Amino acid sequence: MTRKKTNKPITKRRAARFAAIQALYQIELMGAKPSAVAAEFDDHRLSTLFEPFLPDEPAPEVDREWFKLVVLGAAEHADALDRQIAPLLSSGWTIERLSAPMRALLHCAGFELAHRTDVPTNVVVDEYVELAFGFFEGGEPGFVNAILDRLSRVLRPAGPTV
Repeated sequence: MTRKKTNKPITKRRAARFAAIQALYQIELMGAKPSAVAAEFDDHRLSTLFEPFLPDEPAPEVDREWFKLVVLGAAEHADALDRQIAPLLSSGWTIERLSAPMRALLHCAGFELAHRTDVPTNVVVDEYVELAFGFFEGGEPGFVNAILDRLSRVLRPAGPTV
């Protein structure tokens, strides 16, 4: 994570979302069961996840329940989310052409947009765009913003929740 310097603190939920993206990436690369990866993160990785990125700061607390909810939900609904995201990509692009970390990020955000309507649309989009700055160095955060804006219109057609 090459964290963009902002004044925004890493909240418990942002830490959970960051960890969920990493867990989904691991699930895809290893072909592991989502429940096993979530348990491994909960047991061994969540407490030290930010040490390499924030060596001079106390480790942010992680909302462990939110982490599990997002990991398991995003993994369960990944195929359906891919079908909803694919038409939103530019011509010539496919889900498979996206990097594994990008797919993980879009799956987590898509899960929240589709299944956690208690979280306002703008919060979901803002959180995952902010996280994109931590995972990517180029224009990817703008790509994430554009895709999530379009995806939110598909998944929440009644308009944004506030």
